[in-house]
Amino acid sequence: MLRFLLVTAFTISLLWVTSSQAQQNNTDNSDSDDNNTPLRIAVAANFTPVLKVLLKEFSKQTGINSQIISGASGAMFLQIKHGAPFDIFLSADSRRPKELEQDGFARKNSRKTYAIGQLAFYTTTMPSLEQLSIDLEKNPPQRFAIANPDIAPYGKAAKEALQHLGLWSTLQYRLITGINIGQTFAQLRSKAVTRGIVANSQLVLNNLSGVLIPTSYHQPIEQQLVIIRASKRQAAAKSLSDFLLSAKSQATIVSYGYAPTSKAKG
Repeated sequence: MLRFLLVTAFTISLLWVTSSQAQQNNTDNSDSDDNNTPLRIAVAANFTPVLKVLLKEFSKQTGINSQIISGASGAMFLQIKHGAPFDIFLSADSRRPKELEQDGFARKNSRKTYAIGQLAFYTTTMPSLEQLSIDLEKNPPQRFAIANPDIAPYGKAAKEALQHLGLWSTLQYRLITGINIGQTFAQLRSKAVTRGIVANSQLVLNNLSGVLIPTSYHQPIEQQLVIIRASKRQAAAKSLSDFLLSAKSQATIVSYGYAPTSKAKG
């Protein structure tokens, strides 16, 4: 009888522990932080070079080590939904972070705008925007590079800008599209394509010339971040979010060719 009671008590205890763990796994890990692993940052290709600059100061201030995973926002968005072990996601848009938040993949109230992207025509000369538009209309290049407007936020904005300038019908069948703005910039930098639209930050970072496209010509490229709900380094992720939104970091981000986040819409 005593043996039966002991086995029963052990079984009940085991079930309670299992249930408690399951409940814990279904809540935000807001207080969890595994200091033995690097902070895994999924970041849009356009912001990766700037993030590398900023992380030097972040690491110096906090002692937090990090690992950058760079790529197309759409691809990383899908990876997060399939359980990729990222701690924080710095997207090139606001739509995907909003969806992650709505679907329960992001920590509540962690979605923030960290940068506003700007577009520029890549060109070796420095004509006015009006002169450049006339030239592209009269003498369109055989190939013109933009990021894929169906999957890349910078590509979508580039299409809207070309439509605003009345150039879409001329250039749409000459397009060479990259999966993200990083690939598009690489195509232009290698001279595989001679004309195209890139992120203004890419030109600033590489000390290259270009013609800035007014942000009024397209929907704002509002780049947002979210902390991943399943992360075990949420405290470190929150530290990085606060660091990126600080006045000093924001001034650095603007100096690399982004617009001030004060222009962001709700």
